[in-house]
Amino acid sequence: MTNIRVMLVAVLAAFLLSACAEMGPMTSLFQPPNKELASGIKSYEEGDYKTAQVALLKAQETGLDKRDQVLAHKYLAFIHCVSGREKQCHEEFRKALVVDPTFELKPAEAGHPVWGPVFRGEKAKYTK
Repeated sequence: MTNIRVMLVAVLAAFLLSACAEMGPMTSLFQPPNKELASGIKSYEEGDYKTAQVALLKAQETGLDKRDQVLAHKYLAFIHCVSGREKQCHEEFRKALVVDPTFELKPAEAGHPVWGPVFRGEKAKYTK
């Protein structure tokens, strides 16, 4: 009976390992969040846009993965838009879309009266 259990465990382990191998690299799931990016988003959410901008720019210098690059550009765009810097807002949304042309704002973000139209204008350039 013990030999059967050992065989079952070995077969199960082999099955699980083969399933994991087929999933491919998953390093982004196990990477700790970028501290500068997290700090920048937190400062943005607290309304401290100057500190947020500095942290987000620092985060970009650290070599972010694609998802985090898009996040940094999105929050920088938000900061520029609410600060009346529409040209820079367009620029940051454009940079986010260069990294990921499928990037979309969340529904609540897309409806914002300041950056919503700016984003839609930049997004339209990528759907032609």
